[in-house]
Order: sequence, then C-alpha cells, then structure tokens
Amino acid sequence: MSNIDRRNFLKMSAGLAAGAATGEVLAQGKKAGAAPTLNLKPEKGAKLRVLRWKRFVQGDEDLWLANTKKFTEKTGIEVRVDSEGWEDVRPKAAVAANIGSGPDIIISTFEDAHQYPDKLVDVTDVANYLGAKYGGWYDSSIAYGTAHGKGKKWIALPMGCAGNALVYRDSHMKAAGFSAFPKDTDGLLKLMQALKAKGTPGGFALGNATGDGNVWCHWLLWAFGGKMVDTKNNVVINSPETIKALEYAKELYQTFIPGTLSWLDPNNNKAFLDGQISLTCNGISVYYAAKTSPDPKLKAIAEDIGHANMPIGPVGRPTELNLVFPMMVFKYSKFPNAAKEYLRFMMEKEQYEPWQQAAIGYVTQPLKFYESNPIWTVDPKHTPYRDAMKVMQPNGYAGEMGYASAASMADFIVVNMIAEAASGSKTPKEAAERAEKRAQRYYKV
Repeated sequence: MSNIDRRNFLKMSAGLAAGAATGEVLAQGKKAGAAPTLNLKPEKGAKLRVLRWKRFVQGDEDLWLANTKKFTEKTGIEVRVDSEGWEDVRPKAAVAANIGSGPDIIISTFEDAHQYPDKLVDVTDVANYLGAKYGGWYDSSIAYGTAHGKGKKWIALPMGCAGNALVYRDSHMKAAGFSAFPKDTDGLLKLMQALKAKGTPGGFALGNATGDGNVWCHWLLWAFGGKMVDTKNNVVINSPETIKALEYAKELYQTFIPGTLSWLDPNNNKAFLDGQISLTCNGISVYYAAKTSPDPKLKAIAEDIGHANMPIGPVGRPTELNLVFPMMVFKYSKFPNAAKEYLRFMMEKEQYEPWQQAAIGYVTQPLKFYESNPIWTVDPKHTPYRDAMKVMQPNGYAGEMGYASAASMADFIVVNMIAEAASGSKTPKEAAERAEKRAQRYYKV
C-alpha cells in the first residue's frame, strides 16, 4: 500500500445538522440573547480569488467548493478557489503581503497573520458577529485571530485547526501489555518501548513537517515545562526543563522505526497504513483512509485503530499544539467587503456544519457552538479530536504572537532541536544552545 498518502482520501457525503445558536460576543456559554446582525455591502461587480491549502480529506474540498457555489448563486459574486500544499501557501502569502498583489483571501497556517498585520483588512465586525451568534471564540482562536492576541482588533478569522491525536493499533497495544492507552508521558514511553520489543514499533515525524512535526515536538517541549520565550518574549528555551524534554525525546526516539528524521507530513500516514508502525501522532485522516478503502486489509486496520489525546507531562496539564488555519483578507483587495461577506457565509451554521461533517472532523471548530456538531459523537473514534482548539496552547507560548514567533515556527527551531537531541547528533545541552541562538535572531532585544 505504498501508494497511499494523505491526499488520496475518501469522499464523504455531508450531513445536515439542525438547530441554531446565539450568544454574546466572546461569551463562554453556547446560547444567549437575540441573533446579532451584520450589514456588509459587497462592492458592485466584485470578483474574488481565494488561495487555501490543498485538501487532505476529499470531502473538505468538495463541500468547500459546493458552499462557494452557493455563495455565488446567492450574491452573484464570482469566486475562484485555488489550492496549494500548505508548505507553499505560507511563502506565497508572505510574497503577496510584501508586493501588495495576489489573492483577495488567503487561508494559511499558524500565526501567519501576525507576520504582516498591517497588510490585512480589519475583520473585527465579522469576528464579533460570529462570536455573538455561535457561543464565542475559544481562547486559542482569539490568540491567533487578534492583533498581539489581545482580543480587540481581529486581523484574521480562524477557519479552525487540524486536530492531532495519538493514532494507535489497539490490538498491538494490548499485545504489548496495556489494557488502556497511557495518560502521561511516563506511560507513553513504556508503551513505545513495549511495542518495539514486540516488533510493532511506533514513529513520529522529525523532518520539517509543518503539521505533524511541529505539533508533537511543541507538545513535548511544553509538557516538561520548556518554552521558547517567557511572558516578556525573552528567549528561555535553553533551560533545565527543556533539557529534561530532550532527554525524554532521546529515549523515545530509540523506539522509533528507522527513517523518521526525514519524515514529512505524509510519511507517518503511509507507514501506519502499510503496517510498518503501530503508533503515531496524526489527524483523523489515517482512520478514514483505512475505513473507506476497498482493501480488506485496510478495513481491518480501521477496526483496530484507536485515538487518544496527547498525554500529560510533568507540568500536569494539557500542552497541545494544533495546526490553525487563519483566513486573511489583504488590503490590496479591491473588494474587501465582498471578501468579508464570503468568510461570514462560509462560517455560518448552514455551511460550516455540513462542511465539517464532509471533512470528517479533520478541521476542529474555532467557535464553541460547533462542539455540538454530530460529527463528534456519531463515531466515538472522532471524539478525541473535538476539543483540539479548546485545550491547545498557541504558538509562541508563553509570549506574544508576532513576527518572531511565526518566523521561529517557520524555521522549525523546536523540531530541529528535538531531532538533534533525539538522534544523538547533538547532546541535549548542545541542541538547546543552538536553538537558543537561532531564536535570538528573531526575538531581538
């Protein structure tokens, strides 16, 4: 099954969810008050171009385009949607911001909006409308969507995030002597060691993988109390807590299948579906690739798949990072109101819930109301992905989002540090020192 990758997934028909919700701006609850209003007046003769990341689940693309067609039929506004790999969207967005020309809307990754906030249209009116109507935005949504994460001026609307969890073969876990998936980092290491001893090892991406590599490496750093910067944006990554995380990474790496140092986002999917590994960190896409395949062997793997949230480390609380998708309207657009109206339309329940269902839960919601989407409970294997944006920490923790945090992420400082220490190419101390020097280039005093 070596021809399987994350871009060859099923088409899943959309379901319709019933009910409506209202709420206060940035409210904590799911329902309150009368529905808000938003009176956007799209420009006459408006035409829009949208650039977004290429789908990993076919239903996502199908429904996104279907909803776009609905928007055009309702408003008369033509919309062209282009898709690129998310490794390509980020540099194209930066170029568009710098030269002042390109797509009206770009849907990119992580905190790209914070690299060029002065180049983006203020979307506070749309954000407040959606937050009021759909129970409020999660804290992580506010961090990614607002200038400096302060919750006032919105520079982007989060589409949601690609939630990640630990994907494992249940029968292999039980054969290794575990009746349930471990909930802490000590237990995870013991499970990985036992899986390797049984000849059914795991493996996590340690190459420059925008999603999977960044997600699990940041989780690990934070789980042990390490962080890139403190609350004042001082670089503090070279710390005793980071060293402990790197020592743990070195032990964990000894249980990995060979080759993970070069793995990018599709590689762990392929390895899992080929039966080479029994445990990895990934989105829900692996499960559905197996579940909907006509191959009986893959269907059997689907039955055996389990999902678990990332274990808790010594800090004693969740420390997850997930891949957020900011939707940005650029100031060079001739049709900013039309662009904002498009984003509002796509985030409304009538479009968002069926799209989220068609995307099989691959994108976790940024607004609290959508926790009630039936996609999260129709199959218990979906549920671990439901709260991805609720429990995650934003990139740049514990400092402010901005150019420095975005550039450090784009430079894969944390991933490279983990890979160097884990593989033994550098000692944990050397890896932390190198990461510190690299980070200081961006976090200049």
